Amino acid sequence: MGFARPRKLETEAELYQYAVGALGRRARSVAELKRLLRRRVEEETEIGQTLVELVIRKLKDQGYLSDAKYAEAYSAYRRDNEKYGRRRVVTDLKAKGVHGEVIDAALESTFAEVNEEKQAREYLRRKRLQKPKDKKQTARIFRQLMRAGFGAKTIFGILKKWDVEEEVLEALEGEIET
Repeated sequence: MGFARPRKLETEAELYQYAVGALGRRARSVAELKRLLRRRVEEETEIGQTLVELVIRKLKDQGYLSDAKYAEAYSAYRRDNEKYGRRRVVTDLKAKGVHGEVIDAALESTFAEVNEEKQAREYLRRKRLQKPKDKKQTARIFRQLMRAGFGAKTIFGILKKWDVEEEVLEALEGEIET
């Protein structure tokens, strides 16, 4: 048995109430909210598209919806709580439909005072990752730090301080280029 289709909303007031409720549950980017609202209207019709645009405009005018504020709050949360690096936050915000200029401005203020190596070490501590004992563990830590959004220079700096063998580092460098 599948899920029931959501009831289609027909008036601006109904769609607005739904949008406010969705924003009340969690913050969303403009693109995410549009995607959510389109499923609740007859999207093939011009009326449905107009309703979505009206509600989005109203929410922006009232200050409930702003990609700039969303990007700043999101990047600060990911930096402070999950200890992610700059690249990971950029990727996540792009996936959420935030424009590049907005992302750049938000990250400029959020990551301005962040020491990337210190952030990477905090990420390792948070994930309870310790100095690798062999090549396999080294590669695992390297890939995990790459996924977390840290630059290769920072990762290699940490691995060199852990006295990882030079041949292992060269093999990992080859992995970046491919």
